[in-house]
Amino acid sequence: MPINRSLLNEGENVVVSTRTHPKALLVPLLVLVVLLALGTFVERQTSGDGGRVVAWVVWAVVAIGALRYALWPFLEWLTGHYTFTDRRLITRTGVLTRRGHDIALSRVSDVAVELHLTDRMLGCGTLVVSDASTHGQVVLPDIPHVEEVQRRLQVLLHQESARDERA
Repeated sequence: MPINRSLLNEGENVVVSTRTHPKALLVPLLVLVVLLALGTFVERQTSGDGGRVVAWVVWAVVAIGALRYALWPFLEWLTGHYTFTDRRLITRTGVLTRRGHDIALSRVSDVAVELHLTDRMLGCGTLVVSDASTHGQVVLPDIPHVEEVQRRLQVLLHQESARDERA
C-alpha cells in the first residue's frame, strides 16, 4: 500500500503509510452474506416458469445490492491511504473522485487517539490530528496500531520543533 512516489517532494521520506483497518469491511461482508442467503432462499422456494422470473429478479437485486453495499465499500477501503512523511500528513481517499488533504508537520499542534472497546480488541483506533489552520482537525478512523502511529508522530513533531528552534 505504498504511496505513489510522485506525491513526495525531493528528499521526503515516508515514516508511516497505512489504510483504514480491515474492520471497516465487516459490515459490507455481512451484507454480502445476507444478500446471498436471501437470493439462495428465494431460488429454493420458487418453482415453475413464474418462479424462475422471480428468482432472476431477486438475483438481479442481490447483484445490485452486492455492488453497492459490498464491492463499493471494499474499493473505498482499498483506495484510501494515510501517509505520514518526515514533512507532512498526506491523505488520499475516493474511488472515482480522489480527495486529498496535506498538512505540513510544522502546522500540527496536537495528535490525539480515541480507542473504543472494539478498537482495543482489534488493535486499531481513531487518530485525531489538530492543526493550526481553519480546518481544525483531521480525523483518521480505524488506524491499525494507532498508539504506535501516535508515538512515531510525536517523535516527528519533536524533531520538527527542534529544527525550528535551531533555525
